[in-house]
Amino acid sequence: MDILWALMAVVLLGAVLGPLLLRRGGGISLTHPGAPDAADPAHYDFVRQEELDVRVPGPDEDLMDVLDLVQRTQDWHAAAQLLTGTETAGEVRWQRVQAFAGAASLELQQRPGGVSETPGGQWLRVWRAEAPKDAGGAAVHAEFLVQQAWRSAAYGTDEFRIILEEAREACAEAALLAPGDPVPYIIELSVARGLDYPREKFEQLWLKVLDRAPSHIGAHLAALHYWCEKWHGSRELAYVFTEAAAARAPRGSLLCALPLFAVYEHLPEVNLVRSFYQSEVVTKAVEGALYAVHSAPAHDPMLAHVRHMLVFFLVRSERWGEAMHQLVRIDGHVGALPWTLSEDPAAEYAVYRALAVAGYEANGGSPATLPR
Repeated sequence: MDILWALMAVVLLGAVLGPLLLRRGGGISLTHPGAPDAADPAHYDFVRQEELDVRVPGPDEDLMDVLDLVQRTQDWHAAAQLLTGTETAGEVRWQRVQAFAGAASLELQQRPGGVSETPGGQWLRVWRAEAPKDAGGAAVHAEFLVQQAWRSAAYGTDEFRIILEEAREACAEAALLAPGDPVPYIIELSVARGLDYPREKFEQLWLKVLDRAPSHIGAHLAALHYWCEKWHGSRELAYVFTEAAAARAPRGSLLCALPLFAVYEHLPEVNLVRSFYQSEVVTKAVEGALYAVHSAPAHDPMLAHVRHMLVFFLVRSERWGEAMHQLVRIDGHVGALPWTLSEDPAAEYAVYRALAVAGYEANGGSPATLPR
């Protein structure tokens, strides 16, 4: 089994290295001392790949403790208590709702149930049945349905639309239970994307979000998907949306990092252009995101999301030292874009981490020279 995992790691590493070498024409050599097979991420106290936490982008000990308890005991009460004590308009509540819903969805995927087996995620069903007026449970259920639609049904199929219609109803119910909570409306942004809301209807929904949480990063990221060309709008609309949000961002807000996410959303159209990752559009977006992370409070719960995206672009841009500076601050958790789009987020992240270490050492870096 160890040999199998090693072979898989080599294949994944080649999948990322190949395009980099072809595009750059002189990227990392696999034979010199700075190459990934010679550089050891463990020397930087990075977490082993098999121990990386794929559930969340960064540490949230309260969430992890409660999630472990809920999954171990199948008792929902601790989850309800945690959400009740979490600030309504903040990013943390949104992340925790996503985490609980994602856990239930993955449980169901792993244990779909049968004649003699209880399906995974049963604790969420019990939560909704025993506490139908609990706002936290209603929000988690709505997000669970959204994740089920995107995870288990093909886009545009009858099954996909049926699940999202149910999710829309669940969002409405959750909103009634907590009128000031932006989370039900943020969840509906994903419903709007899947059900192709007309622009006017989407903008009405977006105003409801802004009324409750105008600087909510998670909400802006959810809205960005709607504006992207592959869903409903156009690349220009997506860039206009993110640049406008960045321009009006209050001091210390991570909204300045939004244009980088817009660039990422359109990579399939442009990532074959030579030297794209050193181009003006990428450089400008990266610099905006770097400014955002340097200006944001250290406790901002969305910092990890931006740092993960920065690692992707900094490695592709061969800015090894800057990538390492981000890695030492996020390592251990990989539940964020772009890794979560992979079938194996931990493996995808580990490849980029190995590339960053290799490039850093090839240019004279070492564990001793990396500030913590």
